[in-house]
Amino acid sequence: MYARSFEELNIWQSSQDLSVQIYALFKACHDYGFKDQIQRAAVSVMNNIAEGFERESKADFARFLLISKASSGEVRSMLYLANKLNYLTKDQSDGLITSYKKLSTSIQSLRKSILQN
Repeated sequence: MYARSFEELNIWQSSQDLSVQIYALFKACHDYGFKDQIQRAAVSVMNNIAEGFERESKADFARFLLISKASSGEVRSMLYLANKLNYLTKDQSDGLITSYKKLSTSIQSLRKSILQN
């Protein structure tokens, strides 16, 4: 197999790093509904990677990777809103959006690889 544990997966490591960045950037945010939603979506990316891997089924892992990718899209959507609401600067939101787009591409690449094998 490609990895012995989900912790070895670059996509899981990247998603965890991005979650930490989201938590740090919104730590002082007083819009608690927004803060909760973006943090939950960010954590969902990494947790679905982990949960899917632990299912020990290629079909389940591929399905959970799709959910993870969708959560990445949710984070990106909220980052655009965070910029418009002036919760983040344009540079901050653009940098994270770029990182989440890259992560989505990597998640999809792994998903395709799993489905082909």
